[in-house]
Amino acid sequence: MCGVRGVADTVQEAVGAGVTAVQLRDHDASDDEFVAMGRAVVAAVGGRVPVLVDDRVALVRAIGADGAHVGQSDLHPVLARRLLGPSALIGLSAQTVAHVHAAEAMGPGVIDYLGVGPVWPQSTKPDAAEPCGLDGLRAVVDASPWPCVAIGGVDVARAPSVRASGAAGMAVVSAICGRSDVAAATSALRAAWGSGAR
Repeated sequence: MCGVRGVADTVQEAVGAGVTAVQLRDHDASDDEFVAMGRAVVAAVGGRVPVLVDDRVALVRAIGADGAHVGQSDLHPVLARRLLGPSALIGLSAQTVAHVHAAEAMGPGVIDYLGVGPVWPQSTKPDAAEPCGLDGLRAVVDASPWPCVAIGGVDVARAPSVRASGAAGMAVVSAICGRSDVAAATSALRAAWGSGAR
């Protein structure tokens, strides 16, 4: 989705304009391709923000990433924590309050944040769960002891309502990747997020 600019250059521009974390996802790439792309992204970030690997927990160390994000059907977070150690960042996808309670049952020190969504319909991830809407997002945020990051259909127009829900952040793909001016798109999202402060 990053087009001719490529992933590493897109990430570099986005981080320079205010992105605070990067998640690397490509389920079609081979392990070797994914590691090469991940190393290029880590180099582009230069330690300014955390880089997280989606799903492929076993490749985190080879990439030099800071942690991983796992979904409800990916490697169990407890196993991810055992593999990556206490200092890694680990996120877990959640769509419901029941997911929050299941995560709490794992005990402390397993995950660091929840990725909540999709909040709205989206086309980036065809196999995503059904959208939970703002009400679903608020319910998870209110139940969660961890910071929540909203994902799915988030754009400039929706960013203020995401922040007003109590979410700690928002994750986007198409709102930045493939844009003709990545820095401007990122800055617009940052400004919209700021306008949604409680």
